[in-house]
Parts: sequence; structure tokens; C-alpha cells
Amino acid sequence: MPARNPLREALEAGRFCYVVELVASRISREARLLEIATQLAQIPGVVAGSVTSYAGGSPGHDPIRVGTAARARGLTPNIHVTCVSRDRHELGSLLKDLNALGLENVFALTGDYPKGSTPVFDLDSVELVTLINQYREAGMPFWISVAVSPFKYTEPDCVYQYIKLEKKFAAGADYAITQLGFDVRKFRELRRYLHERGIQKPVLGNVYVLNKRAAEKMAKGEPPGCWVAPELVEKVRTESQAKDGGEAARLERAARMVAVIRGLGYSGVYLGGTQKAEHIRWIIERSESLAPQWEQLAEEFTYAPKNAFYLYETPRQPAKPLGLWPRTLNFLGRTFPVRQETWLRKALVSTFRWIDRHPTLARQLERAEFAFKSPVFGCQACGNCVLGDMEYVCPQTCPKQLRNGPCGGTNNGQCEVIPEQACIWVRVYERAKTAKELELLKIYIPPPDRSLKGTSSYINYFLGRDSRPGRDRSNQSPPSAPSRTSEKDESKVALGQKI
Repeated sequence: MPARNPLREALEAGRFCYVVELVASRISREARLLEIATQLAQIPGVVAGSVTSYAGGSPGHDPIRVGTAARARGLTPNIHVTCVSRDRHELGSLLKDLNALGLENVFALTGDYPKGSTPVFDLDSVELVTLINQYREAGMPFWISVAVSPFKYTEPDCVYQYIKLEKKFAAGADYAITQLGFDVRKFRELRRYLHERGIQKPVLGNVYVLNKRAAEKMAKGEPPGCWVAPELVEKVRTESQAKDGGEAARLERAARMVAVIRGLGYSGVYLGGTQKAEHIRWIIERSESLAPQWEQLAEEFTYAPKNAFYLYETPRQPAKPLGLWPRTLNFLGRTFPVRQETWLRKALVSTFRWIDRHPTLARQLERAEFAFKSPVFGCQACGNCVLGDMEYVCPQTCPKQLRNGPCGGTNNGQCEVIPEQACIWVRVYERAKTAKELELLKIYIPPPDRSLKGTSSYINYFLGRDSRPGRDRSNQSPPSAPSRTSEKDESKVALGQKI
């Protein structure tokens, strides 16, 4: 008989619940983490401890070891599975280990960019959810959570977070957890967005017990994606001058946020910033007493940047005109469509099949292709060109090589890894908006077939070898899992032409 999973049971039954974050960083003693787990397991309403991996970009304790030991002490673990420094095969092995140990709760994350090492980002979070779901279809009963940050205050960042969440749910995610934030208007915005689209998946609101040190770090964007308004930082600094160092004030703030999030209709709370059982118990009990006042309390949480973007309140900016290359490629795509079985497509297939039979010609074609695409698009010769699905922006130019939307670390449209550089997904969004193609951004882009690196994407496209929307050739499926290759028509071609 399988072990109970209180987290899954609570969410499926619609019971408001609590997940407490266990930060398994290097500076945390593992014995202390397990002592905390024992105490948390005894608090009514706490259904899981979420065990971090690569928190802030630094490796810590093995989350599987910590999670297994926490479960032995009565606390159901939710294991963070990140794409950092693991390729798809290593992630597959990790999932098999989790299944063998009976650990079914997983939190699928791209992960923060690692500090002091050369990273591997073979998959992004949407592709990771797809992989986990394939293992689930093969008989491994995973319960998948994903992240979303409604606390984005520019139009591209905000809208793309919601688009990416839809992609995660479509890929198989069971519920979502928000990033931390202190803006009730954004909590409302996310709820409305999902409601209008008929998405009824559970969502946990993030409540963080904010102390002075954490507030000052987050005000500087550390860790990536976490932001605290200057007004709140000053308030926390003032509170920290009390005899208790501001403890009572920050616990009260957390309890009020829990009451508000519950009132807004969220399915539960993801609690971070404290692992002390007495704090968690007090926050839960205090929030219950405050529940009738949640609407009045909501007015306290209005911390946002000036000129912040709100999806349902802020007028949209006019679409920007397309540049020369997007306009040119759009024109070529309309003039010479190659998706349909026309004489042109048949001729191109025959031509590239003939070139493929001559290795020297195939190599020369790849070099010519790279000579054109590299300066124009930043091409890195992956052999699986999806320029047409990303509005002619190459995903290889993203430091994390994401293919399904931005990570949660963007800051007002700037890249998490290279802050002085705009996030590439801003350009994708703006071009799609101009072309009235925002819905196309919801199309799932599978990971590339890495074996094709250094080969011609033209040959790979026309001979059906590459990995692209509607054709997943990324070799990521588990051996016993059924193939998820779609028979859907490809919508765009390797050259980047829209057709």
C-alpha cells in the first residue's frame, strides 16, 4: 500500500494548507534541518516541507537525502528539482531515484544561475515538467509543482510569466507556487488571469517572514526574482530597532498576509523566511483569528514600484514596429510557403536529401548557414533552429538557453545573469505583440537534439530530423514511456520564415 501524501490529499480535497520551505544550504546543519522537520510535522495544517536545491545559485545539502530523512521524521517532503548542472539524462536518473524512494512531490524549477561554475541548462522548467510527466505516464506517481511570479512590473515580464505558467500546466503541472511579493493587486491579478481562462489548478501564495537582512538583500535583487520595495525596507529597518529585533512585527505581517491570501481564494500558503516551529504555529493561529478582516488587511500590502504595470489596470503601450530582418523573413515566408506539400517543399526536400548524401557539401552548407545566422541572430549552430517560433530571437543567446519563456529572475526586463543586458524574451514578446501572435507564444518548444549540433538546420528541418514544436526528437523520453511526438503540423521553418 503506497504511503499517504498529505500535500496531494489537501490540494485535491480543497483544504487550505501550508508548505514550509526548508533551506538546505551549506551553512545549515543537516541535523538541525531534521530536528525542524520533526517539529513541523506536529503542526496542524502543515502538509509538507519543501527542500531547496541550488537556492540562490549555490549548491547545498542533497535534497533527496534531506527529504528522505525528513519523511522518516513525519514530514512529507516536496523536493526541488532544478535544471542547474544536470542534463536530461541525469535528470531522468534523479527522477528514477525519487520514485524508487517513494518521493512523489517535486518542485520543477529552471533554477538560479550557479555561482562560480560553468552551468549546464539542458532543459528549461517547461521541458522539465514535460519530462516528469512522461515518467508519470510510465507509472511513476509524481505530483508536480511549478513556480510563477506575478510580481513583475513591466508588460513583457508580467504577461510572459502568465503565458509560461499556462505552458507549465499544459505540460502536466498539478499546482503552482508564487514567488514572494508584498503586493495584493498582483495576487488578485494572477487569480483573475487563471479564472478568465478556466484554469482551476491549485495555487499557493508565497508568504515570507521578512527580516532586515533579507529585506536589504532583496532590495538589490538577491536572490534573483525577489524584490522588496524601498518603503518596506525602511519599515523593516525601523521595526528591527525594537527590543525583539522586529520579530513580533514581521510575524504579524506574515499572519496578515496569510489571512489575505486565504481570503483571495488561494489553495494554501508557501511559508519561507523562518523554519522555527513556534513561529509557524503562531502565524497559522493568528491568521485564523484575522480571517474575517482580510479585506481591510489587504489594503496594507501595496508595495510596488512607481509606474508599475498591472495587466487589468495599466493601458498597453503601442506595439513597436518590426525591424528589417523580421519584416524581410515575414515577407519571404508569405511569398514562399514551405509547410504545405507544394512543389516548392518537395523540391527543397529532394535538394537537401541530395546534399545530405555528400558530407562535404553538407558541411559547406552548415558553414554558410552559420556565417549568415551568427552575426544576424547570434546562432550557435545547434542544428535545431526555432527562430520562427521565437520571433527570430535565438534561444542560444539566453545565458540559460531557455526555449519556453523567461526565468523568474528578470528585473524590469533585464537579464538575471547579465543585468546590463535586456532579457531576450522582451524582444520575443514585443515582436509577437506587433505581429498579433501572442497566442503562438504558448506553443511548447521541446529541447534540442544535442546530437545535431554543428549540422545544417536546413537539412535537419526538411529531412525531419530536428526537435521543434510538433516534433520532439530530443531523446528525453524514458525508455518505458510512450512517445509524446505530436502529429501537429509544424508552424514555421528552420530558416525562420513564418508560413
